Order: sequence, then structure tokens, then C-alpha cells
Amino acid sequence: MRAIQITEFGGPEVLTVADVPEPVPGPGQVLIDVTKAGINYADTHQAENSYLAASKLPMIPGGEVAGTVGGRRVVALLDDGGGYAEKALAYEPAVYDLPDGVDDSTALGLIVQGATAWLLLRKSVHLEPGESVVVHAAAGGVGTLAVQLAKAWGAGRVIATASSEDKRKLALDLGADVAIDVNTPDLKAALIEANGGKRVDVVLEMTGGTVTDQSLAALGPFGRLAFYGMASRELPSPIQAPSLLKHSTAVIGMWLPHVFRLPGDVMRRAMTELLDLAAEGRLKVVDGGEYALADARLAHEALRSRRTTGKLVLDPRR
Repeated sequence: MRAIQITEFGGPEVLTVADVPEPVPGPGQVLIDVTKAGINYADTHQAENSYLAASKLPMIPGGEVAGTVGGRRVVALLDDGGGYAEKALAYEPAVYDLPDGVDDSTALGLIVQGATAWLLLRKSVHLEPGESVVVHAAAGGVGTLAVQLAKAWGAGRVIATASSEDKRKLALDLGADVAIDVNTPDLKAALIEANGGKRVDVVLEMTGGTVTDQSLAALGPFGRLAFYGMASRELPSPIQAPSLLKHSTAVIGMWLPHVFRLPGDVMRRAMTELLDLAAEGRLKVVDGGEYALADARLAHEALRSRRTTGKLVLDPRR
């Protein structure tokens, strides 16, 4: 079968098309005929071996696929990559049936980015009605969904940040109350001003560097910053515990794979709610573009340049 195979770590240039053996299901696994594969920013880290979990070569990247299993339309999370291919293996508990009215690209936008936004708001920061929410990278895959969910779940004020006017307009169209330039020299002051002169309650942050530092400084009493990525590849300043006392603030890390360690199948609860919202037309996945398998490196280049909005997908059939 055709797949993207990485045989050396590096940037987008290491993503090459190869003919590889078709995977064989083991106990508890199903073989999915892939119609679309999701492309995530985390994939760019895996390609250069800078992700939280170490990568192993040779590697077929991709942690999520939509497709069919014996006639069932499904979306699935993959345990060990393999999504950028014509066929992929998934464990049955990580396979979710798709309702009518939810297409493959929408489903792929929900299974990682949507679930991430759900977990950040529901489990990490425990959003309460009336609280202000800052969504950084608000035009991205997680950001576009977090803006909509925060608004639907009663946030008092949703403050979006993005790097371009078009991206800020998209965030406003999705329901953000205000959108500001993330590159403003004094981001802390801009966030407080955008919140009517008051410190903010919640920040969803995946940029790193000074964006994290200034966002933490903008938190009010019992404010929470949920950190779930580092797109800039720049480390924020070390956090000193006494500094958290100054405004009774909290910093929470969130990595999606840890959801599977929670009791009660929290991931299935998240997917059920997200898929229902999408089927009802109350949650929109922004189409970020579809790429042919041979153009996977172009997708990674676009992600790393931060030119993209919404959800990017790969079609392994072309």
C-alpha cells in the first residue's frame, strides 16, 4: 500500500511516499480502509523527534483517520501512528461510529482538536458560566472549536488572539467577543484591556515563550492557564511556585493521551457530545484544506509557517 514513511528525522522534507506492507490486525485491533487522515501540529514534532513521546524509525506519521470497517463509517485514534496511509490499525475502544450528517473532515476535526478543546474547558480549567476565556491561536484547529464551545457553555467574554487580520475575523465570526493581535508588544495589557480592564479568568495556551509568560501575568484571582502545546518551540520562563500565590493562579498541563487513563471512558463522552453538536449544526469544524498523499510535506510546511486555519486533512487515495 502507499504511505508516507519517514526514515530520518527532520523537517517537512523527510516526508516521502513509499510502498509498504499492509498492516495486519492484532488482538483487539481493526483494519480501517482510510478515506481521510488528519494532519496535526503534533505530527511536525514527531517528524523531527521533538514530541512528548519519542518517535521510532522507520515511521508512518498520523494519529487519526476516518474511513470504513466492514461497512461502518468510523473515525479513530491510532495507538502508534500509521495514519498517513491507505490502511491503518486501531484498537476497537478508540474507534467511534459516525452519525449521519458528519463528514470525514468534520469527524477528524473533532477527534483530536475537538476533544482537546472539550478536555481543556471541561476537565482542565473547569469553566464556570460568566468567566472570561482567552483562546490563543484562535484560528487553529483547537482554537476555532474552543471559541465555539466556550461561548456555548456560558463564557462571559471570549477573547481570541491570532497573528493576522483574517484569522482574527474568523475568530469573531465563530463567536469570539473580541480578537487581538498576539504579537502586540504588551500582550498582558492588551488581554486585560480586552476584558474591560479586569484580569482574565481562563487562558488556553499552546504557543510558548513570551505568550505564555504574559498570559500568566494577566490572570486574575483563581485564574487558570491550561498549557497544551508549544508551537513557537520557545520555552516559557520557569514558573516559581510563590508567584502563583500573588493572584491565586494555577497552571495546568494537558496532553490528550492521558484521557485514556481516566475512569469512565471520558473520551467517549467527549466524542459523543462533540459529534452530536456537529450533527445538529451547532459546532463547526473549519476546513483548513485537503492535501494529496504526495503533498504531505506541503501541509507540514504550511503548519510550521502558521499560515493555516482550521483542520487540515490528507487524502491517501490520491
